[in-house]
Amino acid sequence: MKIAVLGGGNGSFAAAGDFALQGHEVRLWRRDASAVAEHRAAGSRILVKDSNGRHDVQLTVVTTDIAEAVHDAELILCPAPAFAQPNIAKLLAPHLTDGQVVFLPPATFGSLIFATVARDAGNRASASFAETGTLPWLTRKHGPFEVAITIRAKRLPVGVFPLKNASHALEVIGRAFPGVIEPCGDALSGALMNAGPIIHPPLIVMNAGPIEHFERWDIHKEGTQGSIRRVTDALDAERIAVREALGYGGPHFPLAHHYAIEGEQWMYGRGSHDRLTDSGDWRERIVLREHRYMREDLRLGLSLLVSVGELAGVATPLARAFLAIGGAICGEDFMKDGRTLASLGQGGVGREQLQVLLREGFEP
Repeated sequence: MKIAVLGGGNGSFAAAGDFALQGHEVRLWRRDASAVAEHRAAGSRILVKDSNGRHDVQLTVVTTDIAEAVHDAELILCPAPAFAQPNIAKLLAPHLTDGQVVFLPPATFGSLIFATVARDAGNRASASFAETGTLPWLTRKHGPFEVAITIRAKRLPVGVFPLKNASHALEVIGRAFPGVIEPCGDALSGALMNAGPIIHPPLIVMNAGPIEHFERWDIHKEGTQGSIRRVTDALDAERIAVREALGYGGPHFPLAHHYAIEGEQWMYGRGSHDRLTDSGDWRERIVLREHRYMREDLRLGLSLLVSVGELAGVATPLARAFLAIGGAICGEDFMKDGRTLASLGQGGVGREQLQVLLREGFEP
């Protein structure tokens, strides 16, 4: 199938390389013109490293022209950070056509942003927007055109906007991720599956001292101690309570299963945490006030959780506490400047009205 991949980070390179490895026609778009020129000069190839060895794969197109990348693409995959979504959505909006599926893994309710921006751009194409709970690959780039994939996702709960397009959207996404996709309802349900705002805020806030002290720090290994795990479980309980209050059924993919070596399989399968830390790829320099775990997962992810919790009538004290502490670290008001239903254009909307929007989409 024809797949466009947007972005130049770890997830985008894992996606482009893995899809090409599967035999799909892959077009990679990124904004950095010099990086694109270098990639083309190197043959538009990606070296994928996984448990089966090294795979030198060929991309169909590497381009700075988003129209060229997405033309006739059945699936448009955008694993860019949530804070990059509004800008990418504006670039993409004029070029969407009927039947195309935009997949955001994960998204912090970014599916609504992409749909809203397309509507505001005057594009009335019947496109679908979907999001899931995690990046489909545990991955890190090892060079400008080289990416290591530690784990491929085993289960991906996917929500679709508008929900009425779910059958088509899930079929398209399922061809790119065979045997992995699990419907979880509408896009807000998909957003509330996002593991990043649950696992990362406790890690980056409760490890702030060693993060600032050590040159390189693996918060998933040295920083994942019993006390932090208990806080993570409590924060996850708030997420699940919000899901249940909104009527979303299980499975809720509790984060505790990510650490388990037996029992129900989590998104990355059993024992995935140990494989992540064993890889050594997450021992990195972390700039506390700039890192994606702070700027995306805490600032945007938890502000969304608090906002949706308010709509659902569910208290989220831990999410609020991390927003307050993270905001103090960065000298900002994360709740005011984060991602809320109000900032997404749905302020003051009741539950029933929101459910209609999630099901039917915007009026033509």
